[in-house]
Amino acid sequence: MDSPVDPRFGRCASFAIYDTRSGSFTVVPNAAAASGSGAGIEAARSLSERGVEAVLTGQCGPNAHATLSAAGISVIDGASGTVRQAIDQFVQGRLSASGAPSSPPHAGMPGGGRGMGGGHGMGGGRGAGGVHGGGGGTGRGRR
Repeated sequence: MDSPVDPRFGRCASFAIYDTRSGSFTVVPNAAAASGSGAGIEAARSLSERGVEAVLTGQCGPNAHATLSAAGISVIDGASGTVRQAIDQFVQGRLSASGAPSSPPHAGMPGGGRGMGGGHGMGGGRGAGGVHGGGGGTGRGRR
């Protein structure tokens, strides 16, 4: 809970899945982090399979945003600080859902989103969101 939120949704090392109803959380490795491409889409699918209802993130690219939205997962961007701080901001209503991506395509790849480049995005959670701690995200949801 005291790990910093990783600003890269698809490339974070893990997701902290937080349940706002019970206050419990689980850390789940992000198997998509090392993918050559499509990390955000695969990370979004993984969170959907876990019943996540919302993702707290710093930034979210268009493909991951579309995948999360299609799965009925709210994307809340602008999360920062530690996982605990991001969850607190969400619970206090200081973070709200985003209707559009907040980073360009391939922003999490080395090179800054220029073709096969690099940049960043973050998120991933369950219910109250997905934030990445220790390279991951936070969230809340139902089990």
